Amino acid sequence: MIENPTILSGRPTPDDGDTNVVLETKPKTKRPPLYKVMLLNDDYTPMEFVVHVLERFFGLNHAQAFEIMLTVHKKGLAVVGVFSFEVAETKVTQVMDFARRHQHPLQCTMEKE
Repeated sequence: MIENPTILSGRPTPDDGDTNVVLETKPKTKRPPLYKVMLLNDDYTPMEFVVHVLERFFGLNHAQAFEIMLTVHKKGLAVVGVFSFEVAETKVTQVMDFARRHQHPLQCTMEKE
């Protein structure tokens, strides 16, 4: 004697009370990690050059760039922006290349936030 024909056929029978419901789930996407870009103080790079770098590569106005430059000078480093990995990496490379071309030892680094 077969009590539940669903078990054998794999399909519900008309009178077994099952209803077919399709549930849609949205995939959860995680935000990519962000990276802090920092400038490090040194005893050789002129303050004016640091201000120029901040204006040129980080889009800061003169007053903002001057404030960050003073923070770098007084505290040894300052976060100049927070970006996705690719953008942070590009900014670090641009700043380092620009500093080397102008014969300054300015250091720019990035770390995960």
